Amino acid sequence: MQIKTVVAPILAGCLLTVLSTAAQEKHKIKFGKVSSEDFSQTRNDLDTGAHAIVLSDIGSSDFEAEQDGLRLVYKRHRRVKILDKTGYEAATEQVYLYKSGHEEEKMTNLKAVTYNLENGKVVETKMDSKSVFSEELDKHHERKKFTLPAVKEGSIIEYAYTVYSPFTFNLQPWSFQGEYPCLWSEYSVGIPEWYDYIFIGQGYHKFESKTREDQRKSFPFRFEKEGAYGTKTGQTEFVTVSGNVSYYRWVATNVPQLKEENFTTSLANHVTRIEFQLSATKYPGQAVKPVMGTWAKLVEDLMKHESYGVALDKNNGFLGKEVETLTDGATSDREKAKRIYCYVRNNFTCTDHSRLFTEKPLRSIFTSKSGNVTELNLLLVAMLRKAGLEAYPVILSTRDHGFTNPLYPMVSRFNYTIAEVTMGNKPCFLDASYNLGFGKLHTSCYNGHARMLNPEATAIRFDPDSLLEQKMTSVYIRNENGVLKGTWQQRPTYFESYELRGLVHSKGREEYFKPVGKLFEKVSNTAIEELDSLERPVMVKYDFVWQPDGGDMVYLNPMFSEATKTNPFKSQERKYPVEMPYAVDEIYSLNMEVPPGYAVEELPKSTIVKFNGDEGVFQYMIAQTGNAIQFRSRIKLNRAYFDPEEYNALRDFFDMIVKKQAEQIVLKKI
Repeated sequence: MQIKTVVAPILAGCLLTVLSTAAQEKHKIKFGKVSSEDFSQTRNDLDTGAHAIVLSDIGSSDFEAEQDGLRLVYKRHRRVKILDKTGYEAATEQVYLYKSGHEEEKMTNLKAVTYNLENGKVVETKMDSKSVFSEELDKHHERKKFTLPAVKEGSIIEYAYTVYSPFTFNLQPWSFQGEYPCLWSEYSVGIPEWYDYIFIGQGYHKFESKTREDQRKSFPFRFEKEGAYGTKTGQTEFVTVSGNVSYYRWVATNVPQLKEENFTTSLANHVTRIEFQLSATKYPGQAVKPVMGTWAKLVEDLMKHESYGVALDKNNGFLGKEVETLTDGATSDREKAKRIYCYVRNNFTCTDHSRLFTEKPLRSIFTSKSGNVTELNLLLVAMLRKAGLEAYPVILSTRDHGFTNPLYPMVSRFNYTIAEVTMGNKPCFLDASYNLGFGKLHTSCYNGHARMLNPEATAIRFDPDSLLEQKMTSVYIRNENGVLKGTWQQRPTYFESYELRGLVHSKGREEYFKPVGKLFEKVSNTAIEELDSLERPVMVKYDFVWQPDGGDMVYLNPMFSEATKTNPFKSQERKYPVEMPYAVDEIYSLNMEVPPGYAVEELPKSTIVKFNGDEGVFQYMIAQTGNAIQFRSRIKLNRAYFDPEEYNALRDFFDMIVKKQAEQIVLKKI
């Protein structure tokens, strides 16, 4: 941040006086002050089942003058008690730093100590500076990693560090909640009047305290004085600028750990957290200057970015021959698009399914036949355009990466690119990084808001509620000369079929049918149809022999292995939503002749239970007609997303399904 762009406009409207800043309230815990009494804390309701507990986590971000500009100063002080061996992971910390050009963030003032209680005395083990490792993740990101020494069950660990940053847009976020319960989490931020930040909060834990206090603060700047025509004089000039600073402080106490449960996209969506986005600068005497921009500006910047869209504006002549060969004889735009899509899908390997930017030029990707998800799908867009089709990239965030916010164009929230091609005024979305059918996207892509990188920056939604996955199973058992022979046919959901295709490809068909061999006496005529028809689910078929065990009473579950055996919702309460990958409709039917020498002693009762009106249904229908039993079970949920307030009803619904599908037909020997 240079003096010409920051200090000069501030000087125009501020008093050049030094004003004091009132001290901020501090938490009682001081670094290095650990007593034997601190080890006496036993487990309580908050840390039941936890492997470690955070005693305190205190952070702050503030601006300070550095020579001719301002920099951000982020400080963190954390103290954790290790409860068992699994909690040793809490003794490893990772700090991520950003760099751009000649400027970079730096971590300094690192202190890390492990405390153990030995013979009633507190023994300190300080971490050696050689235990800090640096790793360059890419040209803009670096990771510092360190692990505290001498950690064992019952240890208390403590570390503190400071990060200096020249990037005012990178005001550090703060998570009040994590994988360990926390007794005290505090974050304070001081923002000068010259910057506007958007505060983005989330989570369900209530704050103990939220305060704001405005104060005057002085910023002493030092820079080299300029002479005529901008020449350097070698003289140092000192200027002190005062301005209003708003101090925000959040405190959360007794924060429970947020446990990952079934049907969760990412816990990052639900932890109690606050983050910041620089929106504008407003220097005295100048018009407000927007920083965050608009979605249209984000699209423009991405399409001009050397590591994203700039290659799409080139001629890409090296693709011409391949595209011409692929589309030769195609009679429609759809056929052209499908041929190109299948070519990329079948001939290229995806090396990373979570990457927004490219690392290689398109020609290298084309030659090497491999690339990350963005590289492959940008190549797909380039080839579609080469064929004369209207195609654009679409950016999104996968389910495990977290939600994007449609209000704020923050590129850091995105980690994935797919392709869009328009045919007959209808959009078709493609992803060549998975072995999926034309027009199919992986379930990880169904995570809400996305953006098409066209001039209009069109907003798109990929909601799991829009996916209805059907599964149908049909079983027929007949009596042939005293032997019960059965036929099993099942059409799994499309995405179950995708997983099945992967299993068959890697381990063979025999591996899939191994569990079936343990279920029935004899299995034959096994088949998996339509394995290569990627636009459709597969069809699984086999014949089997089933015989009663010969006892006087036979107990038979009519669903065999297809019953829902456990409730996926085990917790008594849930603070965040249930996020299924898709809506479901599962139908199972059985037609069965009663085994010779037996009669039906008892059948389960039929029942139909609706969920939340018409949003779901469970059917369990069974009847006997002569010597035959007809049975049908159906689970249908029209939605994939359920608010926390609906959790108990959903858990009770599945409790009922588990109990009902466990009921058995009772046969008695005649």
